[in-house]
Amino acid sequence: MRVLNVEDSEDDAHLLRSELASAGIDLNYRRVDSFAGMQAALQESDWDVVISDHSMPSFSSLEALELLKQSGKDIPFIIFSGNIGEEVAVSAMHNGAHDYVYKGNFARLIPSIKRELKNAADRRAKKQAEAHVYQLAYYDELTGLPKRNLFCEKVGDVLSERADSRAAAAMYFIDMDRFMRINNTYGYATGDALIRQVAQRLKECVGETGVLARVGGDKFAVFRGGVANSREIQTFADHVMESFGAPFAIENLEFYVTLSVGICVYPDDGEDVSTLLVNAESAMYLAKKLWRNNYQYYVKALGEASSRRLALETSLRRAVERGELFLQYQPVVDLKTGKFTGAEALVRWNHPEFGLLGPDNFIPLADETGLIIEIGEWVLHQACMQAKSWHDMGLYPMTIAVNVSAVQLGQTQLLNQVADVLSKTGLDPACLELEITESVVMRDAEASIKMLGALKDMGIKISVDDFGTGYSSLSYLKQLPIDILKIDQSFTRDIGSDADSSSIVTAIVALAKSLNLSVLAEGVESIEQLGFLRKEKCDRVQGYYYSRPVNPDALLPLIMPMRAAEPA
Repeated sequence: MRVLNVEDSEDDAHLLRSELASAGIDLNYRRVDSFAGMQAALQESDWDVVISDHSMPSFSSLEALELLKQSGKDIPFIIFSGNIGEEVAVSAMHNGAHDYVYKGNFARLIPSIKRELKNAADRRAKKQAEAHVYQLAYYDELTGLPKRNLFCEKVGDVLSERADSRAAAAMYFIDMDRFMRINNTYGYATGDALIRQVAQRLKECVGETGVLARVGGDKFAVFRGGVANSREIQTFADHVMESFGAPFAIENLEFYVTLSVGICVYPDDGEDVSTLLVNAESAMYLAKKLWRNNYQYYVKALGEASSRRLALETSLRRAVERGELFLQYQPVVDLKTGKFTGAEALVRWNHPEFGLLGPDNFIPLADETGLIIEIGEWVLHQACMQAKSWHDMGLYPMTIAVNVSAVQLGQTQLLNQVADVLSKTGLDPACLELEITESVVMRDAEASIKMLGALKDMGIKISVDDFGTGYSSLSYLKQLPIDILKIDQSFTRDIGSDADSSSIVTAIVALAKSLNLSVLAEGVESIEQLGFLRKEKCDRVQGYYYSRPVNPDALLPLIMPMRAAEPA
């Protein structure tokens, strides 16, 4: 036991030491009797307990207690005196003394020492546990960097101090490009080692000029206050990007890491840490879209687009049940007969806040969130019901074309959904055309061949939409169980004004004929386009020349002249 005895009497000190030794306590003992002596003892060594006389010629227990408190050390302090009054002793206890014992009462002193030593050990254990919890809660275990919560606290403190000055500051959101490839290829141990090295390199870049944190798996944030101007903001971003030009070495492997960085500026792009982080992250995703390995600044339109996207996603989840979705139909014309032979179903959304939205405004979001499964089934059912109603009016065999997304095509339940809709609506499968874009078909050609083959076995026609834009392999095109090629309107639009587009249309028609496929051209808007397609022997067309997409009641007057007899 390391005992610091504050005592002016050598006899009393010797007696104390003897009593403690006789109690079986192995001592490391030192006696002091002045402010300077105690101060030196506290600085030079760590002590388990301080036992102090109260009244000494040039020192007192109260002064000794105050000196111990100033040192910041948690050491039990026991007053051991024969001339301290009860009132003074109680006051000392209130001020931090742990006990007082009358001098000579060793039977009480030794249990008191043992008790306070245990209490001190408990306090230390509690502090260590709290420190461990704090470390886990606020610091990243892998890199030792602050986590997002501590980063926000630190940056928030800086911003509150600078609120009056409105001086500029910059937030950088940093993401490692294609990091998952390293984890997937070399394992998580290698990935973790790379993260540690990346964190260290970022530390070297930031130095003492900012706050650095790991805010996600391969994501980091840097806040730099007191930047002088926009040039300084950009200079730091350039410095970070340049520092990652050198490879990272892990065992015998070398890795080159590129970064996508988003930057926003305080106070223009946000006045609190949460807003700054969100906006910098939005700018980072813009950098990723622009082929990575670059940095981009936040612009207000990014935040507005993100808010709009979130609002759309939230309301899209209820759009079907609220009856906000509806279908319009664009008729398809047979160039040989000049008659309307079918229509393409196109979904629209009458959004309560944003007004009328076309599919380009929400179908990609529906794909991303998986809502396309529910929406696609609803569209298919509505379109098939509409086609059946036309047939019941004597307009058989008018066809209905329905778009199928990549997400739907990848779902095994698509077959059951189509079969169920055909069964419930009573539509002849031969009058249903499912449209899949060329890029979707080629994403996984082998799987597409199997799924489209199963759909075709049900008697459904399959068309490849936007043909000419997806760089199909001819070897796969021969294998695809399809019936129709739809020429993308980007080629049709430039017929007559662009020789290349005209040549592409001619080639697509010839290719389709060689494969015994029907050809449909989209986006026909002029008599010149129509004449060219008729000359090239294109089978069917659709476009504004005949009709925009319209509601069923507006389409009916156009298609009524095509009445045909019901099949036997």
